[in-house]
Amino acid sequence: MEQSNKDLRIKALEQLIQAYQMSYYNGEAEISDAEFDSLWDELKQLNPHSPILAKVGPDGADGFPKIRHIIPMGSQEKAARPEEFLAWATKTAPETFVVQYKLDGASLELQYRAGKLDKAVTRGDGIIGDDITKNALRMKGVVYDLKTRFTGGVRGEVVMTRTVWQEKYSAKANCRNAANGLMRRKDGEGCEDLCFIAYDAAASEDDAFFQNETAKLAWLAGVGFSVTVSAEFASPEEVIAYRLKTGANRPNLPIDIDGLVVKDLKTDPKDLRRSRPERQIAFKFDLETAYSILRAVEWSESGGTYTPIGLIDPVRIAGTTVQRANLNNPGMIRALGIAIGSGVSVVKRGEIIPKIEGLAPDGLIPKEPEEAIFIPEICGTCGAVLQNTGTRLFCPNLECPKRLLHRLEKWIAVLDIRELGEKLIKQLFGKGRIRRIPDLYTLTSEELAEFDRMGSLSAGKVVRHIRTKRTLSLAAFVAAFDFEGVGETIMEKVTAGGFDTLEKLRSASVEALTEVYGLGEITAKVIAGGLTETAGEMDEVLALGVIRIADPPAETLPLRGFSFCFTGELSYLKRSEAEEQVRALGGSAKSTVVKGLSFLVTNNPDSGSGKNKKAQALGVKILDEKAFIAILQAPSRVGLYLSGEAPAPNPQVPLF
Repeated sequence: MEQSNKDLRIKALEQLIQAYQMSYYNGEAEISDAEFDSLWDELKQLNPHSPILAKVGPDGADGFPKIRHIIPMGSQEKAARPEEFLAWATKTAPETFVVQYKLDGASLELQYRAGKLDKAVTRGDGIIGDDITKNALRMKGVVYDLKTRFTGGVRGEVVMTRTVWQEKYSAKANCRNAANGLMRRKDGEGCEDLCFIAYDAAASEDDAFFQNETAKLAWLAGVGFSVTVSAEFASPEEVIAYRLKTGANRPNLPIDIDGLVVKDLKTDPKDLRRSRPERQIAFKFDLETAYSILRAVEWSESGGTYTPIGLIDPVRIAGTTVQRANLNNPGMIRALGIAIGSGVSVVKRGEIIPKIEGLAPDGLIPKEPEEAIFIPEICGTCGAVLQNTGTRLFCPNLECPKRLLHRLEKWIAVLDIRELGEKLIKQLFGKGRIRRIPDLYTLTSEELAEFDRMGSLSAGKVVRHIRTKRTLSLAAFVAAFDFEGVGETIMEKVTAGGFDTLEKLRSASVEALTEVYGLGEITAKVIAGGLTETAGEMDEVLALGVIRIADPPAETLPLRGFSFCFTGELSYLKRSEAEEQVRALGGSAKSTVVKGLSFLVTNNPDSGSGKNKKAQALGVKILDEKAFIAILQAPSRVGLYLSGEAPAPNPQVPLF
């Protein structure tokens, strides 16, 4: 990645992480932990010394007194894979590993003076947090009187049990979000449904108060705290095996955990007071894993690609019942030795897409008779012999009707031509009227009016929308040509890597594309091959003058750092077009109103919609569409609209 593009990506990652930390600490998490960790890991690889990696998010509970921590609540070193954990274990070389459950809740420090609870302080910025003592006293597990003269801090996690969440708070996304919201309520209502579980402590003026980590937990339990589950191991390999076993048992636990915390048995008070302790690490689970039996395999056909989908006995993962899971490709089936009847491990990628990751550990699933998985050899549409590269099973026939139809559907979806529905596309394709993307631009309202339930008015509307001039980012334009597995997000990485014009993309070798951060050789080959295959079609579309590729973005984009959300009907632009304009100028487009949003755009600001109400409650600036378009016309003046100093927009708004 070129240095300038690398710097832009680092800046973007830092802004995203800060924004998502803010929403997380206010109980409004926008993305899953897995997605957040992916951003964190990418930033760590690009710039391991970024100051963002040493920070935690601020509190959002305005009005609570601010208190300094006794034990700094900095971020821990993280490991998501065994090899990362082994590297840490080699560097720190503990004689004994103390392994504790990593509780998935909200951190809290209880401060004691001569044995009596003095303050309960939230995480805050890691140094200073909010005093929620009155709320904490209503929680289960918070000890007011230790019956000893201890002065110092006790650190733990505020959690909600799964049973309580299911019975009373299932409207919240998960137990953690529910706990975060309740512990910050001004009236303290609901805090009796929360539990405090302790896992660390430090005496204010006696570094030798605790002999080691195990003795510390024993002391905490002895004075009345509920403490996290803990175990000791002599080798890192034993820790890795324990992680696998614990991950398999997660669904049976009464509370949520998202990994293990591994510490050196020897207590080091100086390490505990560092913003980033060196002798402990968060060894996170890859993802929530469940185990089931593979009963059958279906082959999903998308365009020219055949993807194996496993049918499994129902299992619960991340709050939903899963019966179908992606098997990825034939090479994965062969490499893992999976067969019909095999016990398999299933995860949700990004907590969304179920996927079979491998065979279940021995002993977890009863053995059953197995039979080989059938892999198709002939295209069911055109009869061509399928090509099996291991990582991909596909029809190599460039004129296969299934491939051509899928490309047309993808183009229409990316351009958001909703008037041209799936049924009409298939009718036109079946009659041979459209075969390639340029064919769409030759359609006339007269011929469309002859189709069932169309009529002249509807036909004219379809043609107008097809021929509406649009400016697409290079990433969106290429993604719309339906290269297998290459969406707009991947193409944004490619353009950010310096290939920011169609000419640069076409002249790039596979080797050059693989140098883009996050792009593998297989994807690079797909992009290079797709560009060659569709070169003529792309040129024809651009020559029509209806579609234009946006110019490469400037180093500094005027809407960078500003975010927009749209609600209700827009008069001059489709919502997708408005969002595309925002992204082209460096801004971000969000689907919901969240804390930190710059603008909500609506032509009905007085409506009682949920987005309007939330924007008003959060103090988000609300604009009408004309003001939004005025920003697009003069984006350098966007700050004036936040301050309320911008002039009224010209009522004669030119259309795009």
